[in-house]
Amino acid sequence: MASGQRGLQPRKQPRQVRAELTRQRILDAAARVFAEYGYAAGTTNRIAERARVSIGSLYQYYPNKDAILVELLTRHLDAGMAAAPLDQDGLPESIEGIIRFFVRGVVENHRDDPKLLRVMIEQGPRAPELLERVADHEQRRIAYVRALLGRHPQVRVADTDIAARLVVSTVEMVVHRVMAGPGQVDAALFEDELVTMLVRYLTGGPASAPESGSGSASGSGAESACGPFG
Repeated sequence: MASGQRGLQPRKQPRQVRAELTRQRILDAAARVFAEYGYAAGTTNRIAERARVSIGSLYQYYPNKDAILVELLTRHLDAGMAAAPLDQDGLPESIEGIIRFFVRGVVENHRDDPKLLRVMIEQGPRAPELLERVADHEQRRIAYVRALLGRHPQVRVADTDIAARLVVSTVEMVVHRVMAGPGQVDAALFEDELVTMLVRYLTGGPASAPESGSGSASGSGAESACGPFG
């Protein structure tokens, strides 16, 4: 493992309840400090003070604030995956109910603190192990949605593989953009509109091919400003 990667790893894995509580206090304090001060001014000294631990104790758990933010990002990602279990037990029967289930889980995972979410999305270190986890989770979700769409009688898209990729990436990107954006949004109304858009796409059937010579819209090629962090 390269030295840069080691610098993003927690130093101490708690083996006792007291140690785990201390680490949780540090993470909770870091979340509040990053949301209040931003990443640049969210120093380890401020985090230690908010967590009511010495700076030396903080460094026993994390070598720097990058490692703390990676831990927060990892927990955010894992919470998103936990909100969308990859099995059919308990899922609604209708495609509208299924899409709402997934959209609601992602929205709920982004409602706690928009300021912290912006810090994690815009300034979170892109540690290789974190990016691998993101890619793995995304592929698992795409595979599950692909299989679900392929056997659902209400789905009328021409290509379920493309549809699965569009559904997963759209939910991730749009929820990140809206929930972490400036101003407040009515979460229930936002959920309704996003679900309506996706359901109409999935159940409306393939669009007509463009007339010869009329041209077609091409993708911008721009990457999501957020990244697939669940």
